[in-house]
Amino acid sequence: MKDITADVTGLKATSVKKRREAAIEMGRSGNPSVIPSLVCALADPHPGVRVEAALALGKLDDSAAVPALVAALRDTEPEVRSSVVAALGRIRDPAAAVPLLACLSDPEVSIRTGAATVLGKLGDQRAIDLLTRMTTDPIPEVREAAESARVRIRKRHR
Repeated sequence: MKDITADVTGLKATSVKKRREAAIEMGRSGNPSVIPSLVCALADPHPGVRVEAALALGKLDDSAAVPALVAALRDTEPEVRSSVVAALGRIRDPAAAVPLLACLSDPEVSIRTGAATVLGKLGDQRAIDLLTRMTTDPIPEVREAAESARVRIRKRHR
């Protein structure tokens, strides 16, 4: 595994670019010891750093990151929430299902679409009713993601 000392230090840099790059490298490291540092980066003042931290946690594919990612679903920046949904989709931990249900009513299309897709991957039957309601969403890609997720969940539970 890669030595991540420089990357951990990079998360504390004054430069946003360096903090983002450090988060990206930590995600590439495959080293689960970076999870606490990336969790701290989810609170970085710059949304770009929070985005990269979320994506890096997803790349590490470790359920230990799920509680922090679930908390980050409340971020005020849509691109951060979208990245968190994507990370949860990579990790596929069933503990994320209920928090993702709340994302189905997010005002942002990418988040509703992503949450529907991830819920389909998780196969949680509790999502069926909400996904059914989403098939009338005014946005075509949201409707398609909801229908695809419903089909996937139903196939899984036959």
